[in-house]
Amino acid sequence: MLAMIACSWWPKTISAQDEKPAVAPVGRTYAITNVNIVQAPGRKIDQGVVVMKDGLITAVGKGIAIPPEAIVIKADSMYVYAGFIDGLSHTGIPKPKEERERDREKVKDPGNPPADRAGITPQTDVRNLINPTDKSVEELRGLGFTVSQVVPYGNFLPGSAAIVLLGGKSPDDMVLVSNSALYSELTGSQNVYPSTIMAVMAKFRELYKNASLNKSYQSLYATNRNAISRPESDRILEAFYPVIDQRIPVLFKSERVMETQRVFTLKNDLSFSLIIGDVKEGWPIIPKIKSSGAKVFLSLDLPDEVKKEEKKDDKKGAKKDSVKTEPKKETVKPKTALDLEKEALEKRKKESIALYASQSNEFSKAGLTFGFSAMSAKTKDIQANLRRMIKAGLSEDAALAGLTTSPAQLLGLSDRLGTIDVGKMANLVVSYKPYFDEKSKVRYVFVDGNIYKIDAKEVKKADDKVSAIGSWSYSTETPQGTATGKLVIKGDKGSYSGTITNSFTGKTVDLKNVELDGNKLSFTFPYDDNGQSLTIQVLVEIDGNSFEGTMSPGPDGSFPVKATKDPKF
Repeated sequence: MLAMIACSWWPKTISAQDEKPAVAPVGRTYAITNVNIVQAPGRKIDQGVVVMKDGLITAVGKGIAIPPEAIVIKADSMYVYAGFIDGLSHTGIPKPKEERERDREKVKDPGNPPADRAGITPQTDVRNLINPTDKSVEELRGLGFTVSQVVPYGNFLPGSAAIVLLGGKSPDDMVLVSNSALYSELTGSQNVYPSTIMAVMAKFRELYKNASLNKSYQSLYATNRNAISRPESDRILEAFYPVIDQRIPVLFKSERVMETQRVFTLKNDLSFSLIIGDVKEGWPIIPKIKSSGAKVFLSLDLPDEVKKEEKKDDKKGAKKDSVKTEPKKETVKPKTALDLEKEALEKRKKESIALYASQSNEFSKAGLTFGFSAMSAKTKDIQANLRRMIKAGLSEDAALAGLTTSPAQLLGLSDRLGTIDVGKMANLVVSYKPYFDEKSKVRYVFVDGNIYKIDAKEVKKADDKVSAIGSWSYSTETPQGTATGKLVIKGDKGSYSGTITNSFTGKTVDLKNVELDGNKLSFTFPYDDNGQSLTIQVLVEIDGNSFEGTMSPGPDGSFPVKATKDPKF
């Protein structure tokens, strides 16, 4: 009997090396012991204790009394941080099936299409779309992210944003703040109005001003219902009301400089609160961003680094000879104009990529508060990209702030998230080593006091079995809408060739510079845009019979592209 009583009062323990799944206690009480606590950037407690109960942090420090009902996690000198916050992504939203343009029902009046066909669905509530079991939730959580500002897929005005917890059994469990922003993109619809960026901006102004008029009329009607006609209900215009009242901001995806400039034009014309997210090229206009008062979430996506060509060792595999021979004198060929041009191009490319990696440091030096956006980043690259930013000059404290305290402040959540303090939500990430260490891996993540064990998986290396040869059906999202077509690649390793078609022109053109490096496929092809000759650059990663990546027409932007290999070729 005494033994049973002792067992019921003695704290349960989980060793950091224990691989058996924890059984959640009735009271959801946990104590992480012997852990290096990074409470916030610049605040650290070595070998301390963190206690959580019913979703809240109840004690932090050294010499903390552990509640008898707690499950104890012996961290053995691991590191614990406040859970990371993603400022903009589609996490938890299943990607809709792409509909080919030719399969769509034709619009009778393309100049005045149905609202959904024009991408105008601001009344869409993200809570109706979230799937708690979507793979993207688990993937982002596995990196230490516990909260994300989520938006629907779509163009122009896809719907409202919501701030969600990356854990829970239902959308209602997950949503922390509903209708946190009105989400918009400067992308139009194919073959209907608005299809161009200028048309999208004009339509946005029209909707905003009509919403202001409607709102004023509704207010007037509320004070004099017997004298004027009842106003009509319009969900699209009503979605703008919280923006007009300055209760929520407009959240624009704004990757490139030109996009950001145009978004600022709309902000200045209409005077709404603004968040710009997934910013990839913000450094050239940092002063303008700073003076605008806009809140900023920088993209966690970075262009691939230029790989150094390794010189082959001609002596590899050769038998050692005891007789010393004189080394052969190598004849250095003079560089041709083409060689010099290639070197200059590679140099410019490296310098350009370096600017992307150093962007966060430039924002930090300018005193701008910023968070990070995972929208266009591949989860497997996020930790490496953060290390690249740190290597480019961003301090580790500034990087941690961009993941924790800064997004909490920008989203109005500092009272609940961003630091490890008593009274804050029990959103934590525990890693074996300091998070930004190259060998660091996440071991546990707590979301609202619920524990998730992260199984470290080795990244699969590309091998010679990766094949680009075949016929691929691809689609890409452009400002003019969805383009589809066929990509055919032939040849052998080192001498590939092929063709590509697209639904916009219906033409077939030859591929150039086709290269396969591991699982990374790259090529270029010419494109005639109303008499203007462009060279489209494509970079994708092959995963079995599918690939994903980007198409870039030049410095003004890039578009996502994905494909699946046709069964027969």
